[in-house]
Amino acid sequence: MNSMIELLSDTSLLQLSANGDEAAFTALYRRHQSAVFRFALHMSGRKEVAEEITQEVFLSLIRRPGKYRSDRGPLEAFLIGIARNKLKRYRSDRQFAGLRLDEAISALASADAPFDDCSKASELGVLQAAILTLPSRYRELVVLCDLEEKTYADAARLLGCPVGTVRSRLHRARGILAAKILNREKCSACAT
Repeated sequence: MNSMIELLSDTSLLQLSANGDEAAFTALYRRHQSAVFRFALHMSGRKEVAEEITQEVFLSLIRRPGKYRSDRGPLEAFLIGIARNKLKRYRSDRQFAGLRLDEAISALASADAPFDDCSKASELGVLQAAILTLPSRYRELVVLCDLEEKTYADAARLLGCPVGTVRSRLHRARGILAAKILNREKCSACAT
């Protein structure tokens, strides 16, 4: 029976879950938990925050399954949208975006590194820390497009903005990241 449930669409699973089918909810959770967790982790830089946000997202889905409308997009986009809103309410800008690079590196030291292609751990830490210091409107796009490899159209749908806005904000975010990393390298060179 469980293997049959895994084959159902998200909409069917959500309907079954709304009627109290625990196996259907478990299948939805298994299918989408990692995407929600990764988004929350990249946005917050803290594993415990990502775990809490992920739990809250799925609790929201249990409480109000009727809020999801399949004609507006895939369930994963809906869930990431909930995570995005919960992160906005969860944190103040000073909690994440105002971190100094050194503080952010420390915060990320215990998290799993999603950048397997980076050659040096120190470069990874600097990049992750720089991402955490971006304002949330830019950080969201770096997370969605560069880390989660969503298309511009998917990111636009998730964020409720035009594709052109996604492109311009992502371009600006990448410029800010490059400047932060370059400035850090200059400061490191001056200190030696």
